[in-house]
Amino acid sequence: MIMNDTLTSDVIGRRVEVNGEHATVRFSGIVPPVAGLWLGVEWDNPERGKHDGSHDGTVYFKCRHPTGGSFIRPNKVNFGVDFLTAVKNRYVLEDAPEEDGKGQIIIIGNKPVETIGFDSIIKQQSQLSKLQEISLRNCAVNCAGDKGAIAKACPNIRKVDLSRNLLSSWDEVLDIADQLKHLEVLNLSENKLSFPLASLTLTRAFPALKILALNRTGITWAEVLRCASGWPVLEELYLASNDLFISERPADVLQTLKLLDLSSNQSIDENQLFLIAYLPRLEQLILSDVGISSIHFPDAVTGHKTLMFPSLQYLIVNDNQISQWSFINELDKLQSLHALSCTRNPLMQGGKAAQTTRQFIIAKIGQLKTLNKCEILPEERRGAELDYRKAFGNEWKAAGGHQDPDRNRPNEEFVAAHPRYQLLCLKYGAPEDGELQTQQPFVLKNQLLTLKIKYPNQVDQKVLEKQLPASMTIQKVKGLLARLLRVPVSKLLLSYESPKMPGREIGLENDQQSLQFYSVESGDCLLVRW
Repeated sequence: MIMNDTLTSDVIGRRVEVNGEHATVRFSGIVPPVAGLWLGVEWDNPERGKHDGSHDGTVYFKCRHPTGGSFIRPNKVNFGVDFLTAVKNRYVLEDAPEEDGKGQIIIIGNKPVETIGFDSIIKQQSQLSKLQEISLRNCAVNCAGDKGAIAKACPNIRKVDLSRNLLSSWDEVLDIADQLKHLEVLNLSENKLSFPLASLTLTRAFPALKILALNRTGITWAEVLRCASGWPVLEELYLASNDLFISERPADVLQTLKLLDLSSNQSIDENQLFLIAYLPRLEQLILSDVGISSIHFPDAVTGHKTLMFPSLQYLIVNDNQISQWSFINELDKLQSLHALSCTRNPLMQGGKAAQTTRQFIIAKIGQLKTLNKCEILPEERRGAELDYRKAFGNEWKAAGGHQDPDRNRPNEEFVAAHPRYQLLCLKYGAPEDGELQTQQPFVLKNQLLTLKIKYPNQVDQKVLEKQLPASMTIQKVKGLLARLLRVPVSKLLLSYESPKMPGREIGLENDQQSLQFYSVESGDCLLVRW
């Protein structure tokens, strides 16, 4: 809707669009010496403006940025359209008027439909009533429109994308939502909204809403809590890029929440996170790009689980300032954590160190099943824990660790830095002195493994003993055995047993991995089947 130069209605605070750029009206009136009506707008993109709302020494309105404002004629401004008009523009375009009895063409999505006479109207109404998912992103929606019109035309809508529109207040959102009783998913991101100053009454609620996106809306945490009484069954809430500061604990709201996205809110720290730590059903927490560098759960000492975040299964902390292993140690206190994503942090170095870092994280968080979206298979966990146990063995001994359980008393400093080390010693046995000797990586004999080779299904085959490089891939081991046994490589199945884990057989299933990856050591026994 384009306003003319005789605009008289109250437009202050309205959201507008001008040549693809969005702004908020801050002033309407005369700006001498030029005659006629002007609108003073504050641009979402401050680089689009020319001033701070002042002209010739007179302040007409104020902007947050010194170049965030402009004066524009009303006829250059698009104030938008109501919800139902946008739906019809998007989903029902009447391209061909009825003429000489010819059919009328309407478009449903991108599918042309030809109708005759009044049937076209009935067809449009029928198609709109069947709509369950609609996307009105960037369609200049500014209000609900006539009361009851949405409910009458589109009663079955369940999913709506209203991101980047011209909605200016939460009341306008409620006017739309009141007519969509089956609404389950709503995206309101990139609408600069004003929110109510008091908690909403339950008569104006979203009874079926499960997913709500409010990224880049300018909402505060207090406003989230005030509105949340209207989201009784909400499961996913997206609040990225709002400069949020979590100021109080949710009381009787957000109790059904399973996912919370707080990404790119740079003011959030660990003390604020404690205020949301007791949401009973929270399974996924997204904290990417919030600047966090440390966390500590004060209710749990080393080796024990915290009562905070009791249901948290998946934590995302990408693009932060995590540089200390103490952060990873604390995550092992989370009782339900199974998946972690922590890419692009100082601790997660690139290059050759990346694999070592991955192994150490796996070893430090015992219940982790997925790291950086890659599944942790049992053999990878075993290898990571054995390598970690070996890597810090000398430090463990220097701190008071000992193979004799009665003399094994590592100091508090070591236990704090390596909370799971003692558990790993119980699981795999304490590291022996031979394991802890300094490696000489460029001497070939120190990289050779002396292995026995057995054939469980071939009783007539003699047991062999071979020296193989630790870096040898399973594929090359199979090639060697195929030549020795004269059996096709494709038929060979490999596994191994270790004297340190009697009665357990570990499969060597990935042909591209090395013997070292599977933590095969001298004295172990390869089992070959075909």
